[in-house]
Amino acid sequence: MAGMLRRRTPAPFAATLERERTAPRPTWSALRPANAQPASGAVMPPILEARDLTKVYALGRTTVEALRGVSMSVAPGEFVALMGPSGSGKSTLLQLLGGLDRPTTGSVVFEGRDISRLSDGQATRLRRERTGYVFQAFNLIPLLNVRENIALPFTIAGGPKDQKELVRQVIDLVELTGKERHRPDQLSAGEQQRVAVARALVTRPSVLLADEPTGNLDYTNSGELLDALWRSCDQGGQTIVLVTHDARAAAYADRVLVIGDGRIQDEIELGRRADHSAAILIARLAQVGL
Repeated sequence: MAGMLRRRTPAPFAATLERERTAPRPTWSALRPANAQPASGAVMPPILEARDLTKVYALGRTTVEALRGVSMSVAPGEFVALMGPSGSGKSTLLQLLGGLDRPTTGSVVFEGRDISRLSDGQATRLRRERTGYVFQAFNLIPLLNVRENIALPFTIAGGPKDQKELVRQVIDLVELTGKERHRPDQLSAGEQQRVAVARALVTRPSVLLADEPTGNLDYTNSGELLDALWRSCDQGGQTIVLVTHDARAAAYADRVLVIGDGRIQDEIELGRRADHSAAILIARLAQVGL
C-alpha cells in the first residue's frame, strides 16, 4: 500500500516523484496488532480465555441458563468461529468475551487481565481501546460518507497522527477504494457491512468480535465480507471471534466451537486454509446432529 504523501522541497521534484512512484507498497501487515502471533511460529499465551463461565437470566419466577460452564481460549492471530442454532448461547458467550456483559460465575481473561468484574467505565474503555465489534446491523451514520464513518472512532476519542493512512489502508483491505465519498444509502448492503468491518479494524484492536455479520447479506455479499475478515487475519494477524449459525461462514475459521444448550459440544480443527470449502465442516456437523 502506498504511504502517505508528504510535503517536500521542490528541488529534485521529478526525482522525488519517481522515488515515490516506484517505492514498494506496504501490505496490510503494517497494521498488525502488537500482540499478533509472531511469524516464527513461537507459541504465545492465549489472548482471550473463558474460564468455567455461567450466565443465568431471571425471567419472572423462572431462570434461564444461557451458559453452563463454558471454558475456551483463543490464541493471538487465530480465527475462531462459535457456531450453533438460535438460543444455543453463542451470542451470550461473545458478549461476555467482549465485556459487554458480566458472567454469573466464572471469569474472562483478556490479555492476561480478568475483565469479568470491570466497572462500567473500565469496560467502556476496554471496548473502545482494545476490541472491535461488528454486528448484524451495520450501525453506520447516514449523513457521513465511507471515510468519515470509518474514522468515527478517531473523531470520538482522538487517534494517531497517521489516522488518515490507517483509514486508507482499511478501505483498501475491504475493497472499497473509489467509494470513500459515498454515503451509506449509495452503497449495497454488503458494502455497508464492509464499512462496518473497516471501522472496527481501523483502531487495530487486539480482538475483533463479530456477531452474525452476514445475517442480513445475500450469498455474494456474504462471501465478500468473509473474504475481508479472513484477509485481516491471514495478512495482518488480526484475532477474530465470529458468531454464526452458517457453516459457510464458519468454514473461514481456523477452528470451530460448536455450542448447544449453553455448552461447548464439539471442537473442529480446520486450520488456516486458502480454500474455504465448508464440505469438511458440514460432514462433521452432521455427526453431532447439526
